Amino acid sequence: MEREEALNLLKQHVKSEAMIKHCLASEAILRGLARELKQDENKWGLAGLLHDIDVEITGGDMNRHAFETRPLLDGKVDAEIIDAIEMHNAEAKGKTREKVFDAALTAGETISGFITAIALVYPDKKVGSVKVKSITKRMKETRFAAGVSREKILECEKAGIPFERFAEIALKAMQDAAPSLGL
Repeated sequence: MEREEALNLLKQHVKSEAMIKHCLASEAILRGLARELKQDENKWGLAGLLHDIDVEITGGDMNRHAFETRPLLDGKVDAEIIDAIEMHNAEAKGKTREKVFDAALTAGETISGFITAIALVYPDKKVGSVKVKSITKRMKETRFAAGVSREKILECEKAGIPFERFAEIALKAMQDAAPSLGL
């Protein structure tokens, strides 16, 4: 599946503009991580873009979310993408992420929301104003963006990327994608 086709499919199933922007941010981060880890940038980007394609179908039910994706994507994308998407919600099925791809998708999609939250407390509300130091500092502030799982963000280490480098890659990716993210 080509990127434009994937984006159109996402927009067929996800109407929330905020959720689409989250998926675009996740795509950018996953592409950056793929470059860093010398993986297939298109495959990883598609996983980031499509990881929440079933969020409105499932009504945000975390027991079903990600597991309604297979019928939507089966035969359209590599099975490894679907597996990684399902594993970004592995906890719902009592599974643990073992593969680098799975950990990268989980960490990447989670930090996208964290970086967005940081950008939104800046006076200009721009991701371009965010610094890696701000991300590392806010990670320690458990009351800041309390709903964001620090544990999932730190799965970057399962993917072989130290947190500070991961934050740098994710921030750069989001800054490069800022116009499409409205940040």
